[in-house]
Amino acid sequence: MSALLSLTDVTVSRDGQPVLCGLSLDLSPGERFAIVGPNGAGKTTLLRTIVGLERADKGTVRLFGADCASEKQFRAQRPKIGFLFQDSDDQLFCPTVIEDVAFGPLNIGCTEAEATARAREVLDGLGIGHLADRISHKLSGGEKRLVCLAGLFAMGPDVLLLDEPTNGVDDENGRRLRAALNGFAGAMILVSHDSAFVAELATRAMILKSGSLAPAQIHSHAHVHTHPHVHPDAVGHRHVGEDRE
Repeated sequence: MSALLSLTDVTVSRDGQPVLCGLSLDLSPGERFAIVGPNGAGKTTLLRTIVGLERADKGTVRLFGADCASEKQFRAQRPKIGFLFQDSDDQLFCPTVIEDVAFGPLNIGCTEAEATARAREVLDGLGIGHLADRISHKLSGGEKRLVCLAGLFAMGPDVLLLDEPTNGVDDENGRRLRAALNGFAGAMILVSHDSAFVAELATRAMILKSGSLAPAQIHSHAHVHTHPHVHPDAVGHRHVGEDRE
């Protein structure tokens, strides 16, 4: 089965210092791939490199079977990839929710009526249709997160890139977010410090540290409660288990 996304020996530097160092990864259809690691490890840089918002100094980025190096090459593939930014305010720029969600479909050639209908359908599917006419920047953190996700879903992407998707999300909207992502049929790469979220959603995990990826296990320790963790794993197979401590 061919990989949807592939990075091969990718190096990315900033201010003369390497952030990613000869990094390689593949994302297969239907895979839910978690990338974890400390702050400043380069997780967001990795996601930005996949969509061409950061450019590799060395190595190859291949999206849906096409090598991408120039802006034109990346632009042709971006509609297939939904990128959820870490900060929702960086992603919301139209006055109202319905305008924000309809913006992407309008940009790929939908009529205004088609884009609006698609936006309303997605908002209703996420359980936030009542927000359609609200001012985007007056929403709560959890509402903003779901509106951003609605904007991605309205494009019908094959892959989602999720940068700390549970940041600032309350319990009720968190349940909506998890349900929506569990129901997503495509592949995803998720970057998160939320161990419970990773354990629930991911099928594979790797740790990014010092610019390189290392295999990890997804598994749970039971203390008084169940507390999921992601651990380095020399073998690299997914394992979900319970350790009594």
